[in-house]
Amino acid sequence: MGTRARVGRAWNAVLCGLVFAALVTQVVLVLQGGTDVNSTGQGPHENLAVRLVRLFSYFTIQSNILVCAMTALLVARPGRDGRAWRVLHLDALLGIAITGIVFALVLAPLGHYSGVPGLLNITFHFVSPIAVLAGWLLFGPHGRVEPRTVAWAFAWPAAWIAYTFAHGAASGWYPYPFLDAAELGYPVALRNTAIVLVAALILAALAGWADRRLARVQA
Repeated sequence: MGTRARVGRAWNAVLCGLVFAALVTQVVLVLQGGTDVNSTGQGPHENLAVRLVRLFSYFTIQSNILVCAMTALLVARPGRDGRAWRVLHLDALLGIAITGIVFALVLAPLGHYSGVPGLLNITFHFVSPIAVLAGWLLFGPHGRVEPRTVAWAFAWPAAWIAYTFAHGAASGWYPYPFLDAAELGYPVALRNTAIVLVAALILAALAGWADRRLARVQA
């Protein structure tokens, strides 16, 4: 294994450990009745089962779980490949990029945290997106983003959107204010969803372009 590969492996190991620790800490806080840094408002007190369901309903949490899985697999075998792996890798890359962008542009002013919650907020919404993008640009893998992979990668966001609106219709709770159909109405909520999806498609196109160029440079 060359120096670049060893540094890449160490990068992914540190990132995996950091994100995993943040995820575990957030779950512990919820179990103890503490702060959920994904929540942008203080709603009525809910029972533990509801709080856990809501925690794992956030796109932020799901994208960070994908980052944790992706980096762990790269640490175990940096040269891995395959259809499912390519989809997982692209989902982690695009998902965490959308998480960082939407938080910075829309959600950051809605919540202010200090102490442990503040560190979790920074890890989920800033450190993880920046580190994943930097790790991919610097260490790869490259040459893995093609149209078929992009198509399959959008299955998870589509499923998340369907779940979010179905869960919201049944419970009245939505994970993010710009998707709150009960407050905004379905036309506005669906319009906001479409904007995010278009942004994701643009990011996927940019990722494909960068992936091809980086693969040629690496070759």
